[in-house]
Amino acid sequence: MTAMYAYAQPAPDIVYDTTLTHFSSVEDVVATIADDLPIHVIYKRTIEQAAHAFLTSFPGEVMYAVKCNPTPAVLDMLARAGISAFDVASIEEIDAVRRIAPLAKMYFMHPVKSRKAIRHAYMAGIRDFSLDSQDELVKIIEETGADDLSLVIRLGLPKGDAALDLSGKFGVIGDEAVALMRDARKIASSLAISFHVGSQCMNPDSYARAIAMVRELVDQAGVDIDMLDVGGGFPVAYPGMTPPPLADFMKAITDAVELYDFGHLPLVCEPGRALVGEGGSVLVKVELRKDDKLYLNDGTFGALFDAGAIGWRYPVRVVGDRKQEDAKVQSFSFYGPTCDSMDYMEGPFLLPDDIEEGDWIEVSHLGAYGMAMRTRFNGFYSDLTVSVGPNEATGAVILPMPCHQGAAMAGTV
Repeated sequence: MTAMYAYAQPAPDIVYDTTLTHFSSVEDVVATIADDLPIHVIYKRTIEQAAHAFLTSFPGEVMYAVKCNPTPAVLDMLARAGISAFDVASIEEIDAVRRIAPLAKMYFMHPVKSRKAIRHAYMAGIRDFSLDSQDELVKIIEETGADDLSLVIRLGLPKGDAALDLSGKFGVIGDEAVALMRDARKIASSLAISFHVGSQCMNPDSYARAIAMVRELVDQAGVDIDMLDVGGGFPVAYPGMTPPPLADFMKAITDAVELYDFGHLPLVCEPGRALVGEGGSVLVKVELRKDDKLYLNDGTFGALFDAGAIGWRYPVRVVGDRKQEDAKVQSFSFYGPTCDSMDYMEGPFLLPDDIEEGDWIEVSHLGAYGMAMRTRFNGFYSDLTVSVGPNEATGAVILPMPCHQGAAMAGTV
C-alpha cells in the first residue's frame, strides 16, 4: 500500500493558536485578568529545562506522550526545545502534532486502535504501531496492507513500584508474547519491544527488571529486535513524593541495556509527566469557606481530576502579598464548583488559616493531565491560558487579552 499523506482536517472547534498572553508573575495574572474563571498557567522555561534534561541524558530518542498535555502551545514549546518525536493515541492527537510540528515523527503507541484510526495514521505517514494481541496485528495488516511497518510489541509487567499501576489494561505476557513476537517478526520491516513500568515510578530498578524480562522473552521467541522502548513513568516531585534524581533512572536503564545485551539497539523513551508536569498550574478562586472546606471555581470535573479521583496531592499556595511561610497554616479539603458531591478533593492541602472568599490559590505541578482531563460538566469550563516567567520571545508584541472582560495589556509569547 502506498501512503497517500492525505491528512484529515481536524475538528473545527480545535484551536491551534500557539500564542499565549505573557505575564511576569502569577500575581500579575490575578491582578490583571482574574474574574470568575480558573486560569491555566504555563511555565515555558520549566518545560524547556525538562526537555533539555531528557535530551541530554537519555541515550536515544525522546518522544513526548501527547496525552499528558495536548495544548498547542505546549506542543510548540516542546518542539522548539528539540523534542522531535511524539507518542500519539488518537486521530485528534495525530492532527494536533501535524499542525504544530509537521516534520516530527509520530509513534502510534496505543495498543488498541480503531480501524479508522489505523488508516488515518498510515495516511499521515505513521509507520510505528504498538500492539499487544494477535487480533490487533490482524487489524493493522488489513488496514494498511503495508510491508513497511515498524511494529512495537507492548509487554505486560507485574504490578511494580509506581504510584499509578498500569499493569491491568495493556500488555502481553508469557507464551502469548513469544508467539506474537514471532508472528510480528515475519511481517514487520522493523520489530521493537516496549513496556511501561507505571506512572510516577519512584524506583529506577523497575526499569532494569523490565529490561531483564524483555531479554528473557526475546530469547524464548528466538527473534531479533530492532529497537527497545523503555516507556514512560518518570516521576516529578509532589508533596509526600520525593523521587530519585533523573540521573539515577538513566543509569539504571543504560546499565541494564548493556548487561542484557541490548546496547547495540536504538532506544526510545516516552516521558509525559516528567516533561510537562512541573511546567503548568491552575489558578483557582475561593468562592466559599466552611471551616476546613474550601469551595473553588475548579475541581475534579476540571483540571483537578487527579486530586479527587486518586487523591493526588499538589503543591498549593495563596497568590498575593501574604507571606505563607510566616503564616499559621492548616489542612484544607476542596470542593469544586459543580453540584455533584463527587467533586471533592480530600487533600490535605496546607494553606494559611485565614484564607477566605475571594482569595486565589495556585495549584502547581498540573502541567500533566490537568488541562487534558477537563470536562464541561454543569457548564463549568475554562480554557483561559497564560504564560508566566521570563519573556524571551523574539519580537514579542503588546496585545490585550482576547475574549475576557477587563483584560489589560500584556506581552505575548
